[in-house]
Amino acid sequence: MRIIGHLKKLDWPLALSVISLSLIGLVFIHSSSGGDFLNFKKQIVFLSLGVFLMILVSFFDYRILRENPYLILFIYLFCVLALIGLFFFAPEIRGTRSWYKLGPVSIDPVEFAKIALIIILAKYFSMRHVEMYRFWHIVFSGFYVFIPAFLVFLQPNLGSALILLAIWISILFISGINLKHFLVLAVIFLILFSFSWFFFLEGYQKDRILSFAFPEENFLEGSWNQAQSEIAIGSGGFWGKGIGEGTQAENKFLPEPQTDFIFAVVAEETGLLGVFILMSIYGFLIIRLVKLSISFSSNFPRLLFVGFASLLASQMIINVGMNLGLLPVIGLPLPFVSYGGSGLISMFLALGILQGAKVHG
Repeated sequence: MRIIGHLKKLDWPLALSVISLSLIGLVFIHSSSGGDFLNFKKQIVFLSLGVFLMILVSFFDYRILRENPYLILFIYLFCVLALIGLFFFAPEIRGTRSWYKLGPVSIDPVEFAKIALIIILAKYFSMRHVEMYRFWHIVFSGFYVFIPAFLVFLQPNLGSALILLAIWISILFISGINLKHFLVLAVIFLILFSFSWFFFLEGYQKDRILSFAFPEENFLEGSWNQAQSEIAIGSGGFWGKGIGEGTQAENKFLPEPQTDFIFAVVAEETGLLGVFILMSIYGFLIIRLVKLSISFSSNFPRLLFVGFASLLASQMIINVGMNLGLLPVIGLPLPFVSYGGSGLISMFLALGILQGAKVHG
C-alpha cells in the first residue's frame, strides 16, 4: 500500500510526456533501421531500464542531496574523473574518445556529467542567492562548468560543451545575475571562442561552421548532411510519406537518421502534423517543469527543475536547428527521441530526482 501511495504522488503528466517522447523515438528508430533492428532492441532495453530507475530513484528523499554537499561534490568529481578516463581507456571512434565500451554497450559519461552539473550548481546558488551581486560567485561557479566543459571540448565534443555552458547560463539567469556581469561574461566568451578557433577547434569543426555560414561554397563536403535533412523535412508536406516510407533515410541519403537527424525522419514520414505533435509534447514538458519549479518555496528544488528544463530545451532547440539548417551541425541528439542509452538513462535518472522532490516536497 505504501508503494501504491508513493506512485500516486508522482507527477504522471511529467512521466507520461517523456515516456511518450521515448515511444515516438522507438517508432522512428525502427522505421530507419534499414533491416538492422539491433539499435531498436537495445533502445527498448534502455527505455525499460530508464523508467525503472526513474521510479526507483523517486523513492529517495532529494533532501539527502540538499543537506549533504559532500555527496554532491563526490558525484561531481566522479563524473569529472570519468571524463578524464576517456583519454586513457576509451577507444577512438570517428576521431573522438567519447564512450567507454563494455561489450555491446557504450557509456558516454558526459550525459551523466550534465546532471551532476545541474545538481552542484543548484546547491551552490541556492546557498548564495542573496549574494548574486558579487561577481566572485559567478566566477567561482564557472570553474564547476569549465572543468567538464573543457574536458568534453578536448574529446572533441563541441556540442556537449555548449550544453554545459547553456545549463550554467540558464541557472545564472534564474538566480538573478546582474546585467553588467552578463555582458562581461559575453565578452569573455567571445574572446575564448576567437582563441579556440585558432588553437583548439578541429578542422572538421571549422568546416561545419564555415559550411553553415557559406553553404554554397562547400556543399558536397560540409553542407551535404544538412541539405539532405532539409530535403527530407521539406518532402514530408503536411501529412508525411508514412511511417517507414521516408526515402531519404531508406535510401541512406540522410546521415545518422537514428541520432543527430532523427527529427528529419519524423518530419519526412509524418509531415508537419507529426512535427507539431512532437513539439507540443516538448512544449508541455518544459512548461510543466517550470510550473513545478515555481511550486517550491526553497531555491534548491527550483533550480533543479529549471536546470533540467534548460538542458532539455537547449538540446532540443539545437538539434532541431541543426536539422532545419538554422544552426551548424555539432552532433547533439534529440532528447528522449534519438537512439542512445547514456542520454536516455541519465535523463530518466534526473527525472527520478525531480519526482522525489515532488513527492517529498
